[in-house]
Amino acid sequence: MAISDQLLFFCSALGAFNGIFLSVYFLFFHRPKKISNYFLGLLILALSLRIGKSVLLYFNPALPKIILQIGLTGCFFIGPALFFYLKSEIQNIQKISWQWKAILLTLTSIILLAGIIYPYPKYPEIWNKYYVQIIYWEWLAFMLAAFYILRGTIKKLFSRIEKITTNEKWWLGIYTSNALIFLAFFTVPHTSYILGSLIFSFSIYIIAMIFIWKRKNKLPANGNSVDKYPNKKIDPKTANEWLEKLKTVMVEKEIFKNSSLKLKDVANEIGMPPHQLSQLLNDNLGKNFSNFTNEYRVESACQLLTTDHHLTLEGIGTEVGFNSKSTFYATFKKLKGMTPAKFKAELDKNTPTL
Repeated sequence: MAISDQLLFFCSALGAFNGIFLSVYFLFFHRPKKISNYFLGLLILALSLRIGKSVLLYFNPALPKIILQIGLTGCFFIGPALFFYLKSEIQNIQKISWQWKAILLTLTSIILLAGIIYPYPKYPEIWNKYYVQIIYWEWLAFMLAAFYILRGTIKKLFSRIEKITTNEKWWLGIYTSNALIFLAFFTVPHTSYILGSLIFSFSIYIIAMIFIWKRKNKLPANGNSVDKYPNKKIDPKTANEWLEKLKTVMVEKEIFKNSSLKLKDVANEIGMPPHQLSQLLNDNLGKNFSNFTNEYRVESACQLLTTDHHLTLEGIGTEVGFNSKSTFYATFKKLKGMTPAKFKAELDKNTPTL
């Protein structure tokens, strides 16, 4: 193997090798434990398997067929992992719904059964003629769905009012690198087969450097430097715009139900520096972040007490975002002047019987 080929192999294979380690980190060791981290780990792992297969095949055309099947099987999960990562991250989803489980189980069953019934070593023509096309079109379909999830972030790129946050730049980087890798493989033989592997290696190191830089510098959620004049009052028109965005994420996304919700999480959702969000709440609503969030939780609890007769009081407190029964009771009583139990009793007393 010539020196140029050795360098090409090293650069392209290193990304796949390190990608596997990075996927293990996000799957098992990254803190905090979030659903989105698991899907990011799955995405990097699936890409690493696909890239590793491509690198090995490029430099060794006589590669055992079972390795090709493993690589293409991993490729089948790239699109779904990308979609579920972005959806869970952007919408701050904390639990995998049964619909997501059904989709993932169906996809896993399809690719495993296909591989068992028609294994690549015995039926390479079926894989090359049909399965590969299905895998790529499935990847594309989920990429289009992920693009739809990112539409709000993409709009902010062209907005003069809203500034794109560091997390949104991260999401766009993940999506763009994925799209470039897809195009590199999808357009073969019009492009070099190894191009996708090189893009992946480059993306892995760019993403890793951004991740390390973010953690080292501990940037605010929106990625901007801290305002030199943090006490400068927000003008009324701008404040009303921020309050509308804040109301939207609290009412429509119900992010207050996340028991570990922090000021910076909400600030990130609306693209605002955390210190300015704190200032907005204090100056315009006259309350701190904890009181603001707990008001939404208590109102949601009141709705559940009125409509849901299956959850226990403790279950309702957990459902709306309180991390303990005592905190739920104390906050509820502070805001409503009575305990949840008494509130429920009053409801039962005033509800006519048939």
